[in-house]
Amino acid sequence: MTTAPAARFAALLLALEALGLLVLAGWELVALLGGDTVDPMSSIALLVLTVVGAAVVVAFAIGVARGMSWGRSGGIVTQLLLLAVALGALTGPEGDPARAALIAAPGILTGVLLVLAVRAAAPPRDDASRGQ
Repeated sequence: MTTAPAARFAALLLALEALGLLVLAGWELVALLGGDTVDPMSSIALLVLTVVGAAVVVAFAIGVARGMSWGRSGGIVTQLLLLAVALGALTGPEGDPARAALIAAPGILTGVLLVLAVRAAAPPRDDASRGQ
């Protein structure tokens, strides 16, 4: 099965997002080992969840690259979660618009590409059967 260019680029961006999660996990590990955490058990749980999240995003990237609908669906949900994180970075007592934009930009771009990939993967429409 051939995949649309939008799907291939979206898969690449999903893989880069997974790499970013692994970098974040490394940062969390350094903080944990350096004693820069308030609650080590919570830090371990966050580290495990971050690594699991990275593995899931890698699976979505592979699914999108192979043209699987579950990969596109999961990727879109991932982008919505990324946009929620960006909104959190924008609001609150230490809201930072630049940081929020930096987080939101890949979420918006990848989300648009995933929607385009969904459109490209849809079966062709038969306008004659709809009376047009």
